[in-house]
Amino acid sequence: MKFEHYLKKMQESPEYKKFRKKYKDEYLCAGFFILDFESGQHMHQVDYALPDGKVATFILDKGVKLKISEQALKKKLPEIKPQANIDLEALRGIIEDEMKNQMVTEKIRKVIAILHDLDGKLIWNLQCILSGLEILIVHIDDSDKSILKFEKHSLMELLKPGTGALQLIPKEGKKKISIKDIKQLEELIKKAKKEAEGKAEKEAEKKKK
Repeated sequence: MKFEHYLKKMQESPEYKKFRKKYKDEYLCAGFFILDFESGQHMHQVDYALPDGKVATFILDKGVKLKISEQALKKKLPEIKPQANIDLEALRGIIEDEMKNQMVTEKIRKVIAILHDLDGKLIWNLQCILSGLEILIVHIDDSDKSILKFEKHSLMELLKPGTGALQLIPKEGKKKISIKDIKQLEELIKKAKKEAEGKAEKEAEKKKK
């Protein structure tokens, strides 16, 4: 489904109508989605920037719930248009086509997708958890489905020493890329570690025999 479908669901809810009466100068700033292909449980939410710098988040699963951030952002978020060209369900196919071009053979387990404005363009910022211990960072131009960025990283290499926190470092420099779904990513890392350790133990047992 397209982004407009989720906007319509939100706008028809009592929570949004109450929100509109209270806040007059808010504007649409992002769409945030988690596509979990293992559990089949996806998450959909829409973000609005408020005049005081806080962000109002509408969570659209199991009804519509509104949550407003406690802290204000230091930097103003750019507004995005409500129409998106790419269906949410089409993102996986676009990523997999580029994976074939880049000779990436792992399977996609989960996609964290953020729809936002970048230099006046509507961009899909995707962080994809792959089978094994790897992650893809993919940026897609919503207007023509072109791939703007495609980077593959090892999750183990990106773990912050001593804390277990995950930070992504682009190839072009040391600038960190924030991940909103950090806790879920760390859970996936732990799961992947156990799987890798289990495989290593089985291989060791086979060698002994």
